[in-house]
Order: sequence, then C-alpha cells, then structure tokens
Amino acid sequence: MRSLTVLYDAGCPLCVHMRRWLLRQPHLVPIEAVAAGSTEAVRRFPALDHEETLREITVVGDGGQVYRGTSAWIVCLWALAAHRQKAYWLATPAGAPFARAALLAAARYRDLTAAPCEGRCEVPGGAH
Repeated sequence: MRSLTVLYDAGCPLCVHMRRWLLRQPHLVPIEAVAAGSTEAVRRFPALDHEETLREITVVGDGGQVYRGTSAWIVCLWALAAHRQKAYWLATPAGAPFARAALLAAARYRDLTAAPCEGRCEVPGGAH
C-alpha cells in the first residue's frame, strides 16, 4: 500500500482533532484526509456508501482497499512511523479488545460532543 485516504466527519470536533493529529505525524505511508460525504469524497469513491462514512471512520487504500471502524484506526496507526508496531499488536487477538475499546470510547465521546445530524449526515444530492 502506497497511500491512504481517511474519510472523516468534518462536523465532529473529535474527528477534526484526530484528522489534525494524523496529518501532523511522521508517515511511513502518506495519508490524505477528505471530508466524508463531501462532493470530493463522492467523486473519488462513487461505490462507497457515503452516509455510512459519516457514521463510521472509513479509510481507503490506493488499491481500493476499504477499512472501517477498528480496522480503519489500526491501518492509520500502521501508516505512522511512531505507531506501526502498536498497530501490529492491536491487530492481534491480544490487542483487538484494546483497539475495540478505544474505538467505542471515541464513538461515545463523539455522541456526547458532536452536534445532532439534523440532516447534515445525509449525503449531499442523495448520491451514493
């Protein structure tokens, strides 16, 4: 894999913070961030369910690989110089519960801090 695109919810403070953090880290694999559900995301990845990308972190590899949820976080860590070994461990049976717990904690924090969707989570123009 030579590059990753992270689809993040631009209306979520936690997602925006994590996007900034990811992009500031030294990378072993380049990471680009694109707002989930945006015109750009729909143009680049027409086959994705873009409403789902607003609900759950989605990462797309340059070969078309799609990672969601826990796997998406792990592949992001794998792309970072300082966190690749941690990603390998989180992908093991011993590390998987920790990865899942971190993702659930982030989702709960997001639910508590993000503004309600109120139509914002719908893909513009109804595109899928």
